[in-house]
Amino acid sequence: MSFFSDKNKLDRARRLFEDISTLIDTRFSVRLWDGFMVLLGKNVDTDFFVSINGPGVLGSLFRKPTYENLLMHYVRGNIGIHGDLIDFVAVAREKRPKKKLKNISKFSLLKNALPFIFTSGGNITVEHEYAADEVGRKESRRDNKEFIQFHYDISNDFYKLFLGKEMQYSCGYFTTETNSIDQAQHDKLDMICRKLRLQPGDKMLDIGCGWGGLICHAAKNYGVTAHGVTLSQKQLDFARDKIKRLGLEDTVMVELRDYATLEGTYDKIASVGMFEHIGIANMPDYFRKINSLLRDRGILMNHGISRHAKASKRAVKKIRPERRLLLKYIFPGSELDNVGHTLDMMEICGFEVHDVEALREHYALTTRHWYRGLMANREEAIKYVGMEKFLMWALYLAGVSIGFADGAMHICQVVATKHSAKGASGLPLTRADLYE
Repeated sequence: MSFFSDKNKLDRARRLFEDISTLIDTRFSVRLWDGFMVLLGKNVDTDFFVSINGPGVLGSLFRKPTYENLLMHYVRGNIGIHGDLIDFVAVAREKRPKKKLKNISKFSLLKNALPFIFTSGGNITVEHEYAADEVGRKESRRDNKEFIQFHYDISNDFYKLFLGKEMQYSCGYFTTETNSIDQAQHDKLDMICRKLRLQPGDKMLDIGCGWGGLICHAAKNYGVTAHGVTLSQKQLDFARDKIKRLGLEDTVMVELRDYATLEGTYDKIASVGMFEHIGIANMPDYFRKINSLLRDRGILMNHGISRHAKASKRAVKKIRPERRLLLKYIFPGSELDNVGHTLDMMEICGFEVHDVEALREHYALTTRHWYRGLMANREEAIKYVGMEKFLMWALYLAGVSIGFADGAMHICQVVATKHSAKGASGLPLTRADLYE
């Protein structure tokens, strides 16, 4: 039998994964390209397995063992992950296999890997990637409209499959874990309105208004005049249709416009789920602009994903490999701040901070609903965006849900008032009114 023959490659692949199984004893399997299942533990759950469609996949991963190379093979269908991704990760983590894999024999690994070293992995390029500067830390190189449209303008029909009837692409508010995504999003919209203390006749601004859910809810239920801005053409089209359908043309307006170009004065301002697109270096300009648009004692509700505080500026600037993939393939130009720094920026820019509410576990539940809603509509999703984008979004939504459940990611709603003169803030002494 030739060392580089297909038969020897299959034999070496089996030995490789059998060696791994003796170390990790986990509950999932690996299916090789001939259909053979290598059980990676004594009590395998048949719902969960990884499939490898050819020897070139292993050759490619041995030569270039990076997260990006793994992602490319996944979205091209060369590697399959079978079973619910969120549950799969829970199963795979049970016995801490990553730590145990460090004990694998390097000699055995090399011996089993050698037949694959010169085996071509084929074409693993993808169509959906941001081709320019996906990090965008330098303002002169940022194109906010391009960043936003790359992510949001893929298909309204696609997003309808999993976001829920209000088309809310931000964290829901779960008064109980068993609530539906539609109930959680309705409760989120209403909680934001209550935090803003909306009153009939208020002039309200929603920065990054998405598909128009908040501005329509606020106008319909609280009697405000609402103005929304977005940089997504598809969101704008959807929001305008919704406003017309609900008969809110006299009280709700939406524009394709950068918030930085706005003028005028508002009583209340909401920013929900767009804060992550600003970039840390641009936050002073962001909060100063909002301050200039808000009347004295007007209320700002800023809702955004955050991360743990870092010990040094170098650590803040470091971009981990998995984070860079998110920038390149999902959310170009985004950057997460820690909530402490965000509060500092708000105070420096003339706001008085009143409330900070962490919603991490709410977002874990939200993204779990999104992921499973997407998977339940798999065939339609592929029809709208193709297999490549579908697989990217499935992995992204599952990964975000796991990140929030773990505590690796955070999200906070911050309520603040503009404080340009001495005296009372204008907010109630307690927050009892929010929960009545």
